[in-house]
Amino acid sequence: MSDNSSCEFDVIIPARYASSRLPGKPLADIGGKPMVQRVYERATESAAQRVVVATDDMRVAEAVQGFGGEVCMTSADHLSGTDRLQEVAVNLGVAEDRILVNVQGDEPLIPPSVINQVAQNLAANTTAGVATLAEPITTAEDFLNPNIVKLVTEASGLARYFSRAPIPWPRDAFSLSEQSLPQGLNPRRHIGIYAYRAGLLNAFIGWPMAPIEQFEALEQLRFLYNGHAIHVADACEEVPGGVDTAQDLERMRAYFA
Repeated sequence: MSDNSSCEFDVIIPARYASSRLPGKPLADIGGKPMVQRVYERATESAAQRVVVATDDMRVAEAVQGFGGEVCMTSADHLSGTDRLQEVAVNLGVAEDRILVNVQGDEPLIPPSVINQVAQNLAANTTAGVATLAEPITTAEDFLNPNIVKLVTEASGLARYFSRAPIPWPRDAFSLSEQSLPQGLNPRRHIGIYAYRAGLLNAFIGWPMAPIEQFEALEQLRFLYNGHAIHVADACEEVPGGVDTAQDLERMRAYFA
């Protein structure tokens, strides 16, 4: 692992075995390696000091140990990935100000540069408790799709809101047609990679679920609801989609083949 980064951080990769749409997903074979290994190898190409897979299943743990990776067993009862991350931080005994980057266990093509970027953004923005990334939305179809999470930021780069609804809503343009995005709207989609300071994760698990979080089904809203800023920047490199469905898995296998 290189150390050319201006900040120190660790990567945690949550890898649940019991994915609702694709059971056993972390162990799905992609070009002769389990998916979790593909993600792990990408993360080790970043400037992280340490990469740890967090799982609740011995099959995943054994696979990680099999390729020489570090693994941390966690409870099967976590309601969110953030809760799982917090348990890992406690188990590893990391300092409160340590930066932890949450890399999803189903993104075998995550660019290492993007992992470095989100960690450095959090280190550079001390008013923010969390950092995450975004990318432009270019079609009206994506803008209107509730599975694509939209966000709006203030001029400083701090998030104002995340929503499954199309925001900001182009009232006048869409009163005429919702077929194309109006010039200058520049909506953005959220990319689900996060950097946190470990101490804020300890606070997070003590907060009840926020009403806005419950209805949107977006756990990052709990930070905003409790007054903790989230820094957002556009990703420095394109982040290919992860593996959510059987079709995604076939696409990924074709890519590595």
